[in-house]
Amino acid sequence: MSDHELVELAQDVDVRCRLHGDFVLRSGAVAHEYFDKYLFEADPVLLRRIVSRMVALVPPGIDMLGGLELGGVPLATMLSNLTEIPALFVRKEAKTYGTLRLAEGGDPAGRQVLLIEGVITTGGAVLNAAASLREQGAKVTTVLCAIDRRAPGQDQLTKHGITVRSVMTKDLLDSVALAT
Repeated sequence: MSDHELVELAQDVDVRCRLHGDFVLRSGAVAHEYFDKYLFEADPVLLRRIVSRMVALVPPGIDMLGGLELGGVPLATMLSNLTEIPALFVRKEAKTYGTLRLAEGGDPAGRQVLLIEGVITTGGAVLNAAASLREQGAKVTTVLCAIDRRAPGQDQLTKHGITVRSVMTKDLLDSVALAT
């Protein structure tokens, strides 16, 4: 995909996902603009365009694609289909019943797991998933996301041995939003 095609993809994602109105954020603050990642993840055309771009970002030697609950699951599912790398679905917390598993789809022990996330803002969910999978014997060194929204200086993932690969950045989305 060319740079021009990436800009077009970012414009389409922005138009679909940037909502205007009054939104209460997790912090309790009110914002007049909100980015709803589930709108691109639920759109089969946008989802496929994003995941098609992700294929080239998968590092060599990956054994499993660990889709993080909830946003990483549709991405990991489609990416698994395109790459034929098995998917693993990673919960925020292990089940308290049945199998008691944190991750479904196979045993990650001894396997190189590429974490898959929709949007990374602080990296907290990625760190939690990586720590839990590492406790189970998985090797986790990279996360692949659709959109990296981390602010400059937020490098806690690198400090914990996790490289971030992304299709788009917040800067790209903001630049296409300003252009429209």
